[in-house]
Amino acid sequence: MATKPGLLVLSILYFGLLFGIAYYADKRRELGKSLINNPTIYALSLGVYCTAWTFYGSVGRAANLGLTFLPIYLGPTLMVLLWGTVVRKIIHICKLYSITSAADFISSRYGKSPGLGGLVAIIAVVGILPYISLQLKAISFTFEIVRPVEELFTYSTTITHFTQDATFYITIILILFAILFGVRRLDVSERHEGLVAVIAFESIAKLVAFISVGLFVVYGMYDGFGDLFGQASKIQKLQSLWSLEKEGVYSEWLFLLLLSMLSILFLPRQFQVAVIENVNETHLNRAIWLFPLYMLLINIFVLPIALAGRLHFPNMMVDADTFVLTLPLAAGQKPIAWLVFIGGLSAATSMIVVSSVALSNMICNSLVMPILIRLPIVRIYEEATLNTTLLRVRRGSVAVVLLISYIYFRLVSDHASLVSTGLVSFLAVAQFAPSLLGGLYWKNGTKAGAWTGLLVGFGIWGYTQLFSQLIQAGFFPQSILTEGLFGIHLLRPMQLFGLDSMSPISQATFWSLLLNTICYIAVSLMTRQDAIERSQANLFVDATRYSDTQRTGLWRGTANTEELRGLLQRFLGEEHTKHALNVYAGQNNLNLSSGLPADSSLVQYTEKLLSGAIGSVSARIMVASVVKEEPLKMEEVMDILDATQQAISYSQELEEKSEQLQKLTRELQEMDALKDEFISVIAHELRTPLTSIRAFSEILYDNLEIKVSKREQFLSLIIKESERLTRFINQVLDFEKLQSGKIQWHMEELQIKDVIEDSISSISQLARDKLIQLHFDPTNIDAAVYGDYDQLMQVMINLLSNAVKFCPKQSGEIWVQVRKMQDHVEVRVKDNGLGISPEEEELVFEKFRQVQKATQDGNPTGTGLGLPICKRIIEHHQGQIGIAPGSENGAIFYFTLLPAEHRHKNNVIMKLQANH
Repeated sequence: MATKPGLLVLSILYFGLLFGIAYYADKRRELGKSLINNPTIYALSLGVYCTAWTFYGSVGRAANLGLTFLPIYLGPTLMVLLWGTVVRKIIHICKLYSITSAADFISSRYGKSPGLGGLVAIIAVVGILPYISLQLKAISFTFEIVRPVEELFTYSTTITHFTQDATFYITIILILFAILFGVRRLDVSERHEGLVAVIAFESIAKLVAFISVGLFVVYGMYDGFGDLFGQASKIQKLQSLWSLEKEGVYSEWLFLLLLSMLSILFLPRQFQVAVIENVNETHLNRAIWLFPLYMLLINIFVLPIALAGRLHFPNMMVDADTFVLTLPLAAGQKPIAWLVFIGGLSAATSMIVVSSVALSNMICNSLVMPILIRLPIVRIYEEATLNTTLLRVRRGSVAVVLLISYIYFRLVSDHASLVSTGLVSFLAVAQFAPSLLGGLYWKNGTKAGAWTGLLVGFGIWGYTQLFSQLIQAGFFPQSILTEGLFGIHLLRPMQLFGLDSMSPISQATFWSLLLNTICYIAVSLMTRQDAIERSQANLFVDATRYSDTQRTGLWRGTANTEELRGLLQRFLGEEHTKHALNVYAGQNNLNLSSGLPADSSLVQYTEKLLSGAIGSVSARIMVASVVKEEPLKMEEVMDILDATQQAISYSQELEEKSEQLQKLTRELQEMDALKDEFISVIAHELRTPLTSIRAFSEILYDNLEIKVSKREQFLSLIIKESERLTRFINQVLDFEKLQSGKIQWHMEELQIKDVIEDSISSISQLARDKLIQLHFDPTNIDAAVYGDYDQLMQVMINLLSNAVKFCPKQSGEIWVQVRKMQDHVEVRVKDNGLGISPEEEELVFEKFRQVQKATQDGNPTGTGLGLPICKRIIEHHQGQIGIAPGSENGAIFYFTLLPAEHRHKNNVIMKLQANH
């Protein structure tokens, strides 16, 4: 079995592989062949979310609390669905203004406040240190566990001296890796291609390892899922693990979902890989479905492994967090155990490296640089000296973060589970939500509001979470947990303000986020923004509407091109500066000669370049040191923004006009196509009867001795075809008259049943020819209407003819019904024919439109003008015509008319109003 030195050698070999992958990716980048410019690589890099907590802690939580491990992974899955809007906007802003971290984002949004950025950086560092220590703890216990089987039940993570601790040496290796591939250059806005490639590889490694041990447990130790769950169901204590009937489980799920949804946005490592390392915004499209799929796959075997551990190690003789390792070890499967060791190492190291790089950027740009650049010595630094100093600060930050995390692991982390420690960090970064999301969509959020909300939320987090861990570790009296600080019962850290019906993490989440949000909103409403705050608020909230050139109008002052060049060289180096300024000059067709004054656009460009190296706050301070800036009054800022808004509005109006023209063009093209189809149908409908008439006429002309019966038959057909031609011509002429308003109306009082009976008589022969039954009972119908008899006849004949056309031969039936309402008379024509789909209901009353299944052979007949004519006629009678619901399996047409008495009342009222 493996010994600690053997595992250390295996770890070093694995790290050697990671170094090789990172080196290869960086070399590809230098050749202009980016390895990470791939949506799949981007989606896999998001798998850094799945740390040792996922690999070990989820099984431990499932073994103790059942399905409550799921919200930690359902939350990110739900949040990813919003990435198309939220994260896309954040990425756009970060790229536009060279923002390099969440601290830089928040400080830049609220007037580029150095203090606010520093506060966010402190919250991030203090909040993430326990999380990094959690990963070190996971590495530590894997070294202790992978040992002979007989020692599984007696392992301990107690270490006498750090020089004997393999985790310490792993920490040193991780420091070197992070520095080599995460803090090699000064410009942190440049992507770390080697680092991202390693993260994507490790995402695959930990997924393969976890699925492998899951398959072994389910199908190697047991006979499939059914066997495993069947054995577990026989034990009463295990049945509750897949039940949601526990007290308070729903509130627990709610708050864990909220925490995990926010953490996928605001954890420094997630912000780094999702936003800063993003190559192309379109890569989000694949991440939206591939990342949830990854989360599903890595969680499939969590509960089965937890159940197997409870079954194999009764009475919890082994720490549930270690089941992933101890189960294959207990079964004598050393290769699987080593694979799990590598998977757990991947899960821990990817998180540690990315988090340390992200935190080092925050520490340097938001804590150290705002102080350092105010020192007089910085102004006389040579280029090489200044570059070296900044790189040392970043690299030193990586080392300090990891070493402090190691110390925290040795002193505190051993007293808490992996999951509980991870949730502490989740809640810490969740405090960014009100100020960051509020600043992203609410222009009235102020710097004072963000300050207050963050301080209150961070204070509650520190008291309820960090303070509680320190108490449990023995640094403070245990009585504080039960009696409260200073003996005040309401100040118990795990039941703050008497909220004891929730778990400690749920009540801490409730109070911290509630009071954080309330303070942010309330203080923002009570305070005013200064000019820079207002301008930044507009630029962030309307980020997709403002271009990089439009923001230059918010600066006024004088500057010298050579001074700006010198400033850039001190931080970026001569070669990088020369290239950047040449690109700018080429894009703007400028000659950046020595001594020429710089315009606002060049000043903003310089500040953007510096932001990528030292953060937006420090960049603004450094630019201000070499330019003479004239402060803008609030009224001037608003005038500039209003002018920009007017330009944007004008642009939007042009876009709308363009869209309208495109719409009209499409409509004209559609009408042209309909016209062509109409001409084609008309030509077909005219040719058919004309051909019949000519053929029968020629037969009669050439055969004078033809029998009388045949002659009568042919003449009858000629008459019918002539009538058919007449109907077509009349329809076209009627429609033209209705369109031009030339039709003569003969309005009178009449009985609607008379119109219906005459119409039925007119089409009765058509119905008899197809053996279709017509149902109409005129008995007891007394519905007088005011209308044009001939035009209403045309409506009825058209509806009845259509019904005959659509009904099946021999089994067709048509029903005509009349209903007299209080303010109108309704006529319905129903058939058992082919029906009309909901999609076609809106089209049948448009001119030239025909139902595509108009006849049973699928070939539409007619002009497509009959129903539009009916609609015009009924609308002239102040009625309505339409298709009733349920027409899919047989059309139901209806139209309404005004009762005669109602018409008389209207005439009287109109005359009285005219006389008055």
